[in-house]
Amino acid sequence: MGTIVTLSGSPSATSRTSAVLTIIRQQLAFAGWQTDAIKVRDLPPQDLIYAHFNSPALQETIRLLKNADGVIIATPVYKASYTGVLKAYLDLLPQEILEEKVVWPIAVGGSLAHLLTLDYALKPVLYALGAQTIIKGVYIQDSWVKQHDSGQVQLEETLAKRIHEEIEKFQKTLASTNKRGEIVAGENG
Repeated sequence: MGTIVTLSGSPSATSRTSAVLTIIRQQLAFAGWQTDAIKVRDLPPQDLIYAHFNSPALQETIRLLKNADGVIIATPVYKASYTGVLKAYLDLLPQEILEEKVVWPIAVGGSLAHLLTLDYALKPVLYALGAQTIIKGVYIQDSWVKQHDSGQVQLEETLAKRIHEEIEKFQKTLASTNKRGEIVAGENG
């Protein structure tokens, strides 16, 4: 199996976005995938603000992305778009960093009114970064993710089922996509 990188665009230490990515990463690891996590909030703020392209922390995340077969990018929705910290990070990445990757976008927002954030805000940037295979995104209403004081996270039952189904689709797309990001004929069904 290959490597999958999750990328959290949340600026919060206790975010529902990161919690959902942790659950997804655990399920993928259980299925045999190597997983790595990038949390933009953990990068040095000065590197993001002052565009330090050569910072060791940024270069390590670029190395992880280059070696990945699949990338799952998740963001909370702020003002009908993805977060500013995610935008600052994406602006520092090489132009074609997502080329030959299967990309799965996820957004977590306060209401269904922000459902189109994935299609109209995030996906165009992913395409600009070279993504050729972007699977259908998942929008999650934040009330569907419960975080308990113990640190345990509980997904609403319908969401948990949907996440599981989308993980299966993501894995099938990874298995049927060649290294140039093209769907291999006859393996997509």
